[in-house]
Amino acid sequence: MDAQCCYEELIKSQAYSPLELPKEARPRERLSVLGPQSLSDRELLAILLSAGIRGKSVYTLADELLELLDTAKELPGMKDILGIRGLGFSKACLVLAMLEFGRRHWGPVGIRISQPEDAYKLLRHYADRKQEHFICISLNGAHEVLASRIITIGLVNRTLIHPREVFSDPLMDRACAVIVAHNHPSGQVLPSPEDVDITRRLKATADLVGINLLDHIIFSGERFYSFSQEQGILLK
Repeated sequence: MDAQCCYEELIKSQAYSPLELPKEARPRERLSVLGPQSLSDRELLAILLSAGIRGKSVYTLADELLELLDTAKELPGMKDILGIRGLGFSKACLVLAMLEFGRRHWGPVGIRISQPEDAYKLLRHYADRKQEHFICISLNGAHEVLASRIITIGLVNRTLIHPREVFSDPLMDRACAVIVAHNHPSGQVLPSPEDVDITRRLKATADLVGINLLDHIIFSGERFYSFSQEQGILLK
């Protein structure tokens, strides 16, 4: 196993703190050299939280906070953050301030999606999740992002989707179009028979409710598969 693989295994381990990693593998050092875009969501939260507590490493805290953020339908509140053991009032305030500032200044709302790669860049940070996350992006008539939401979090390699769950929020958004996407934890991005089936079901439902399904994207951290790009059956 090479050094980089060793570092990655250490980073994934909940038993290690950043200070126990080789200096070049620590999140802050990697951020300073490679930039924040090179870090996973988990590592970014570990930097923000700074330290863990007795019996719970900062990576464990980051994992629990990440799970909360992934499953929340809207920005969590103070009570939600304080529900994570090890996140006290001061760190909860820091997290909430970070989330609100990011939402105000650099949220995805307003970004224009003109090609599949634009959607992939918006969603790529979900690629490191251990379970499939099925996501729906609501778009206006100019294909600008109105909202991006996680619809379901499924078992590894298996996500159960119902069209009702996918289109309920876009209808409330008055969206003209949507893009759906999900990560494949295995790293393999070719669609399964189930992926093809759900795409057909969602396309039929989209036509019925008058919303254009622009694409279904399957992605990993390194690559993506676009139904519209590869099969030419969705984009109009």
